[in-house]
Amino acid sequence: MVEALCTCAEALSRDCPRPGEEPFPSFSPPPPGCGCSAAGGMRPPRPPAAVRVLSLGRAAYKESLAAQERCVRRHLEAPAEAPDRLLLWEPAGPVYTVGLRGLEASASVEAAEEERRLRALGAGFERVPRGGLATFHGPGQLVAYPVLDLRRFGLPLRGYVAALESLAVAACRRLGLRHARALPPPCTGVWLGPRKVCAIGIHCGRHVTSHGLALNCCTDLTWFDHIVPCGLEGKEVTSLSKELQRHVSVEEATEPFLAAFQEVFKCTLTEESLT
Repeated sequence: MVEALCTCAEALSRDCPRPGEEPFPSFSPPPPGCGCSAAGGMRPPRPPAAVRVLSLGRAAYKESLAAQERCVRRHLEAPAEAPDRLLLWEPAGPVYTVGLRGLEASASVEAAEEERRLRALGAGFERVPRGGLATFHGPGQLVAYPVLDLRRFGLPLRGYVAALESLAVAACRRLGLRHARALPPPCTGVWLGPRKVCAIGIHCGRHVTSHGLALNCCTDLTWFDHIVPCGLEGKEVTSLSKELQRHVSVEEATEPFLAAFQEVFKCTLTEESLT
């Protein structure tokens, strides 16, 4: 799954991979106080960013998209004043989503038949403007949509995707999965051997991010049997519960996830009410 789409002209020329480049390097933050940025070079140390956490609880997919779009719109309308936010939610029902690489063929007869087939399983189906192909969202997943202005974090687009991988790896390790790791492209996300536990798919326009990642906590994994997740043939999908051999709820995974977010993005988090 090629997980990132960038629509910002400046970032396209500066941050996106060129032919022959490795798409997303491993994220390795500099030592405290050294002034180095993830993109290289020396910069003055940045003060911790402030990110507001908006918890939607169990939500319908379209409800979460609407909340995300409101946050993105605020950034685009008032870039200096809009706060950075982290939207957390658990899907209320099963839904298959297709990203932009899948949208390229969305008008074909085969795509229409595939949509009908998946809907017949009792799931929703949405085409969304994020990187990547098909994936599944459902109950038992912790879904995170960071809506961030990357300029405030000093991150290029590739560094941001690597930071998301580092975040999910750190969260998994806090929960006891010491062997969780990121793999080289095209295997974006977080893996335990050949098994994927967390998918990443983002959009970035005018430096503002949307969409994000989905961490399988206690997800019904049989839903993934009906697709080729992220377009990766022969790869297995797993969950925290399956790997740890016990039930791991979204609620249990949330606290270590937030701790890892603060650690990786060097920020302070405050809770925000849904209005």
